[in-house]
Amino acid sequence: MNDTRTRARARTPRAAAAAAAALVLAGVVTAAGPATAATGCTPRIQVLGSIGSGGYQVGNPQTEGVLGLGTGTLSVGLSGGRPVYWTGTRLHKVPLPDATASGAVLAVNKGGLMVGAVHGADDYLFTYRAGDAAVTRLPGSDFLYADADVNDAGYVVSATRAGLGIVWKDGVKVRDLPLPAGAAPGTRVEFVTGVNGKGDVLGMAHEDYEVPETGEHREGTYPVLWPAGGGPAQALSGTANESHVQDIDESGRVVGYDWNGMGYRYQPSVWAPPHPGPVGAPGVLKTHPYGTLEAITPTTNVSVGTAKFHPDEQTLPDQAQLWPGTGPVLALPRLAANQASAASSAADDGRVGGVAVNAAGTLKPVIWTCATKQAYLPG
Repeated sequence: MNDTRTRARARTPRAAAAAAAALVLAGVVTAAGPATAATGCTPRIQVLGSIGSGGYQVGNPQTEGVLGLGTGTLSVGLSGGRPVYWTGTRLHKVPLPDATASGAVLAVNKGGLMVGAVHGADDYLFTYRAGDAAVTRLPGSDFLYADADVNDAGYVVSATRAGLGIVWKDGVKVRDLPLPAGAAPGTRVEFVTGVNGKGDVLGMAHEDYEVPETGEHREGTYPVLWPAGGGPAQALSGTANESHVQDIDESGRVVGYDWNGMGYRYQPSVWAPPHPGPVGAPGVLKTHPYGTLEAITPTTNVSVGTAKFHPDEQTLPDQAQLWPGTGPVLALPRLAANQASAASSAADDGRVGGVAVNAAGTLKPVIWTCATKQAYLPG
């Protein structure tokens, strides 16, 4: 992540918790609430331009969404399953060599440098700036999962199908991310999910091996932190379940979620330096049994994600959620009553990006402005 936005993974998803009534004006859905004098912003749900017409897919990657928040009115993500960016609510397609290829813009830094991924006959990562005639393909990249990030210094991080973690700068590979000392045989870098302004890189390693002395087969995924400056990789302590780390802020605070291996039983998790293990887990939104934290703001300690049920037990639709760093997890207003929503990016200026389903059942990319002032504790 960087000073103006956070990244997100694009593969993740009975009480009266519906949002307050909303007004639809000039393509902007404005949640009830006065303008905030201190910040000069008005709490609202801003609906962005889109080229898709699909609905929300519980437990599956979405075809729409705001995955990163840049400076001013710049935001990035995907629409209609294609890599796009927005200036305000206006949508712009990223110019790909193959106009039919699918993908997403996964993150953007303060200077407007975007990193994205392409699915097609040839999968790869790219960088791009608004106005460029073409994308810049990153050498040695491929695309298995929607995980990549860029910081304000222009360093891009991701992992490959071969299990390698890589750092690029100015379109050139500059560093491999090694495994932690003592990693078991067969261990590989499975995901690289974030990088902060200092250059701390966050990800996960997957081990799969047999203990020679006992014949025991061990397999699992654990969090890894690569410190800025090229220091040795640090294996973070997880829980008894599988810990998925998603984002890192400027102080080194990490957010993610634990998964117990059955269905979608996610529980939000937080790690704080020196990262001895998850601390201060906020719990779940009171209306939902499960939930994730997908992103954290660079400096204000606000985290966002999605409250969930198991896909086969959908008592309530998924709902975007926000944790202000203390107290309970709060809900973000839905775009339409009883329709799903999800949050995947957050910025220090109070914006939260994600997706929401409108009253017609169509999935829309959205931004919650002054999000902490909209967030509420469901009844």
